[in-house]
Amino acid sequence: MNQPPSRQPAPAVPTASTPAEARKLAEELMDAMSALLGIIERETELVRAGKIREAMAFEPNKAETSRRYVAAVARVKAAHQYLAKTAPDLLATLRRHHDTFRAMLQVNLTVLATAHAVSESIVRGVNAEIQRRNIPNTYGATGRRVNPTARHLTPLAVSRSL
Repeated sequence: MNQPPSRQPAPAVPTASTPAEARKLAEELMDAMSALLGIIERETELVRAGKIREAMAFEPNKAETSRRYVAAVARVKAAHQYLAKTAPDLLATLRRHHDTFRAMLQVNLTVLATAHAVSESIVRGVNAEIQRRNIPNTYGATGRRVNPTARHLTPLAVSRSL
């Protein structure tokens, strides 16, 4: 019988206790957002231009920068009360930057969803054409066209390594 995986406690997230630490947390978050935004903007440009393979090359860097961003958000959340009391203007600036970041991320997600829908439509169209050509054009005893069975349908194989 398999034992459920043991859960390890989450590592403690350092919080800010001085204005300098608060500013450092804010700078880390803004740096992570700026770096991730730069990657996302470049990826969006490439996907819009149809250069999917080049856009995919950003994935490792994007993943690492995303991890930095998530860690920075966790640290800022842990220090939220301190920031709200001692540096509300800094917190407001972070919120404005984060709103801009989210808007740009939404544009990127829309472009990626559009590219996915277009590529899926192309694959479905190619598959429909292949299936139409493979289906025998026969008529039954009633004079009506016979619907193909599963044995007449040929699966479509797509190689992602090309």
